[in-house]
Amino acid sequence: MTGGFFAVFDDIATLLDDAASMTKVTAQKTAGILGDDLAVNAQKASNFAASREIPVLWAITKGSFINKLIILPLAFLLSYFAPWAIIPILMLGGAYLAYEGAEKILEWILPHKHHEKIQFQQNLCEDEILKIEKEKIKSAIKTDFILSIEIVIMALGVVIDETFTTKLIAVTIVAFLATIGVYGIVTMIVRMDDFGFKLIELAKEEKKLLKAIGLVLVKSLPKVIKALTIVGTLAMLLVAGGIYMHNLHQVHEFFHFMPSIIAEIFIGVILGAIVLGVEKLFFYIKNHI
Repeated sequence: MTGGFFAVFDDIATLLDDAASMTKVTAQKTAGILGDDLAVNAQKASNFAASREIPVLWAITKGSFINKLIILPLAFLLSYFAPWAIIPILMLGGAYLAYEGAEKILEWILPHKHHEKIQFQQNLCEDEILKIEKEKIKSAIKTDFILSIEIVIMALGVVIDETFTTKLIAVTIVAFLATIGVYGIVTMIVRMDDFGFKLIELAKEEKKLLKAIGLVLVKSLPKVIKALTIVGTLAMLLVAGGIYMHNLHQVHEFFHFMPSIIAEIFIGVILGAIVLGVEKLFFYIKNHI
């Protein structure tokens, strides 16, 4: 009886050990898309009044948690009843990522004439500001929903050959850690300039080092967000190319002579250009019929 009791604990320990190992692997495999998630959300959360940044970020974070609660059960049902669909969905997600990356590159080469920028001016009343915030929060949560689908499906793709219980634990942990990690870092980034101003205020004229640190933080915010945008774009192309490189034997064979990271980015660029070209062609035909 005692042996059976301890055997149960041994089984549980083995299961948790397997789940921990797979969680680590899954987190590593989804790091690229998390970088993109971070870049996108840092951009979306950086154009609010300083006093509204934390409430807005909290609202987006809650929306992200709700997204995960919707997506995870559906993904687990899919993996249980139709595991064959995981790879095709993953490849569709890869095509979308490549499209997003290609679109950003095109935007850098041929910037649009009009950029939608929301500025909080003194003449806006509180109701107007809250309305703008609500629209931006809704947009951010929609973007998070798409990225969350990709994170969960990619995580499932990593643990596709594991037991259902291991999948459940590993993917759930990665999904919720993604929200906590991404929005925690985004909060620190968007508050960087406010922290810098606080240091400048405390330093006054006596503490020059403290003032210099504050100035660096204030001036660094736009550069950090720009750098995250570049890193996020490369991450999208890398992840997208990696999906096709590792799931299509013909693609892997064709690019096997290249270093892996170069091949994956190159595949991502090609795939993104194709999808973007199809989209532009579709809308051109639609507007001229």
